[in-house]
Amino acid sequence: MEVKKVHEEQKRLSVNEKQEGLLARMGFSLANWSEKWFPDAYIFAAVAVVLIAIIALLMGRTPVEIGVDFGTHYWDLIPFTMQMAFIIITGYVVASSKPVHKLIIKLAEIPKTGKSAVAFVAFFSMFTSLLSWGFSLVFSGILIKEISSRVKGVDYRALGAAGFLGLGSVWALGLSSSAALLMATKASIPAELYEISGTISMSQTIFTWQNLVMIVVLIALSVWIAYVSAPNKDKAKTAEMAGIDYGRIGSLEERKKAQRPGEWLEYSPILNLLLVAIGLIYIINVISKTGAIAALNLNNYNFMLLMIGLLLHWTPRNFLNSVSNSVPAIGGVLIQFPLYAGIFGILMNSGLNDILVKFFLSISTENTFPLVSGVYSAILGLFLPSGGGKWIVEAPYLLEAAKELNVSMAWIVQVYNASEALPNMVNPFFMLPLLGVLGVKAKDLAGYSMLQLIFHAPVVLFLVWILAKTMPYVAPIFQ
Repeated sequence: MEVKKVHEEQKRLSVNEKQEGLLARMGFSLANWSEKWFPDAYIFAAVAVVLIAIIALLMGRTPVEIGVDFGTHYWDLIPFTMQMAFIIITGYVVASSKPVHKLIIKLAEIPKTGKSAVAFVAFFSMFTSLLSWGFSLVFSGILIKEISSRVKGVDYRALGAAGFLGLGSVWALGLSSSAALLMATKASIPAELYEISGTISMSQTIFTWQNLVMIVVLIALSVWIAYVSAPNKDKAKTAEMAGIDYGRIGSLEERKKAQRPGEWLEYSPILNLLLVAIGLIYIINVISKTGAIAALNLNNYNFMLLMIGLLLHWTPRNFLNSVSNSVPAIGGVLIQFPLYAGIFGILMNSGLNDILVKFFLSISTENTFPLVSGVYSAILGLFLPSGGGKWIVEAPYLLEAAKELNVSMAWIVQVYNASEALPNMVNPFFMLPLLGVLGVKAKDLAGYSMLQLIFHAPVVLFLVWILAKTMPYVAPIFQ
């Protein structure tokens, strides 16, 4: 009997090793493919402009008209561009503060094995992304560095991919959802889009039980995949093996004292505390007048995170150092979002928007439209890697089609949020802040993140389809 048990255990271990080998081979192959074929995210946006311009030309628009459409609308998203940039800045500022860093150190002491460490990072990456995707990337990066110094034999590629999971799964279902915040902020909605949809409250999008179901399912799925796919200690490729020293990358600066009278205010908490007090008065006033959910628009969301960052960094000098460190991560947003605005201008003025509406109406019914729009948003995300900018392009025809089919426009926002996150698993655009903190390359993360995508895609598409049946159509609300 004892011999039989030993034989069964050896057989089970042999099967596990084969499975692990298969997952590892898949990861290596996918990483190599991504490194070879995926250019910089800016290239995707520029190619999209050219393709839309060619289509408009074929539809009868003259080169002059296309150029005017592009240039006239190029700066339309400047307020929204700054709002997105501030999500990155404020998220970085909060995550890099000393109190949060101390919390991360405590958390890093919990996992004891390489596989549990990967699953642990995966959970906190997704949980923090619900608060702010900018915060999640920096928080996860620092957590990875601290865990790597404590847990031996943890694969740095699997750990890095786990740190990025929030951006490939649930971030757009949380408080920093670009599309949901945009639709709740009248001042940020382009006029042509507002005429279709009006404003859509956050209570109709992220604060619904349907959205909570998606969050719970996706977090559970992702943590499980992260755990079972992470290699064991004897097969792991550690950061040391790859020549990466996390101790020398992006270390937090120690607080310094003023060395001359002119620097006194920089190293005193007085100004930060006064600014936070003034900001707190505004926040309390807004919430008392509109309620907590109604007050949560892009401007107020960023404002609250900014106040938290000021308080956590305590002195202006610490705060400014953190802001300076965050700036390199916003370059892609600043240069790409105007391109999306230009695409929007060509799209609306060429009549292509009306054609796309008719196309979706022709291939969809009230029952199938959420699934069709989910597939479309996921595919387009490979070429336009931007949650908010891409929504500006898609929203006019998706919401118009939803209105015609009596499908909840609020749920189409959530369909977009869940689906457009999928291609983030294979597109390096949103990885940039995490890559900067860790000092690794996108190809190091891509293999394991693609494994997550293989499981996520069918689950997400099923959820957006089945849950749509519980969401009634609501007529547009114009403020």
